[in-house]
Amino acid sequence: MSKRQMIIGMHLGNGYGALAEAWRMPGVDPRAYTSFDAKVRQAQAAERGKFQFLFLPDGPHAAGGDIRYEPSGFNLDVMMTLAAVARGTERIGMVATGSTTFNEAFNLARHFKALDIMNHGRTGWNAVTSASPEVAANYGQRIPSSADRYGRAHEMIQIVQALWGSWGKDAWVADPETGEYAKDEEIAPINLGGEFVASRGPLYIPPSEQGQPVIFHAGGPSPNALSLAGRYASGFIAAAFTIEEARAQRRAFREATERAGRDPDEIKFFPGLMTTIAKDKRAALDRRITLTGRMFPQRAMYLQQMLGVRIDPARLDDPLSPEQLSRAHAAGGDPRAVRALEVARDGWSLRDVLAHGVIDYQPVVVGPVTEVADHMQEWFEAEAADGFWVIPDVYEGGLDAFVDGVVPILQERGLFHLDYEGTTLRDHLGARPQYGVDARVTG
Repeated sequence: MSKRQMIIGMHLGNGYGALAEAWRMPGVDPRAYTSFDAKVRQAQAAERGKFQFLFLPDGPHAAGGDIRYEPSGFNLDVMMTLAAVARGTERIGMVATGSTTFNEAFNLARHFKALDIMNHGRTGWNAVTSASPEVAANYGQRIPSSADRYGRAHEMIQIVQALWGSWGKDAWVADPETGEYAKDEEIAPINLGGEFVASRGPLYIPPSEQGQPVIFHAGGPSPNALSLAGRYASGFIAAAFTIEEARAQRRAFREATERAGRDPDEIKFFPGLMTTIAKDKRAALDRRITLTGRMFPQRAMYLQQMLGVRIDPARLDDPLSPEQLSRAHAAGGDPRAVRALEVARDGWSLRDVLAHGVIDYQPVVVGPVTEVADHMQEWFEAEAADGFWVIPDVYEGGLDAFVDGVVPILQERGLFHLDYEGTTLRDHLGARPQYGVDARVTG
């Protein structure tokens, strides 16, 4: 039996990086937001590092903080971006988000399978329900109830997969000698409908090299998410801030997969990881202060809630006093508070505590490449992750630092592959072959 190895994906976002002022860093094109060439270069760097997939979240609204100073965190359009990336890469997988609430099944089926043809079987669909009122408003709608959103999502995935399989595996002949282009008896309507969505079909797109795209899901371990991911997903994009939390989430999704009639190894669990890499901890903290320091006075107010002690925003260069430390505690309700308290107790100034990324939306490692590799190894070997989706602080420089520094360490430790062994996303994930619906879980 071969040794278990981690799978690594990379967040491919707005062209700048994870942090708000990445667009202002020296060497960064401040207009990379609209540059598809920049996205292709970033994808090529990830492929050079043998990453198994790119992950593109999506939220079709002006997401982010203060647009006066911060760009949106999302791509212009995930499918257009990946169409460009497909032409500039050869092996890396491409997982794009598509809402089941604000799209129709036929359109999603066509777009994702066409991309799967274009990139020769490297596509994944991150099927999410969308819960943002801002997104709903852009479509002139309101957010449906959770039951309706997930009810529609189950129907959407089954209909999309049925559409993917409506052109039979051997239907395309294209034989100029006989004149037969396709076997029409192997191309059939699906005529599926439910409470929320329906489609006649068929979809006139033949199989790709992997048959059809791979299903992903993202979010937290709610009962609805567990049910959806357990039935359909080969990958789950997660957020977890401690090993214990990640291990519990991973176990829950594996159990949900088994309840759905599938092998629990069929779902891979990917917590996020934000990185700021430098020669040492001090240099890395200074880099993050440069990138995020403008927000520290505001974040200090939230930090005091996390730690349960009063913080003066005018004294961020001071550590917590002994008296404050004696009263500080990890406030309930925010899993990041444990890490914030740990860093504060190490004696760092409040500015440095914030620079550790204790209020960021994913766990953050700030320091040299060995600290990043150690974090990944610890979580992986504790069975808190099957791999990670990595979010560099700045793509320009930060991605190369990961590829050239962290990846070789993981490879030397036997934790990450040396090269691609297959050509499709299913190959990279070890996902089972599938064409059409999965008969085990659609009853």
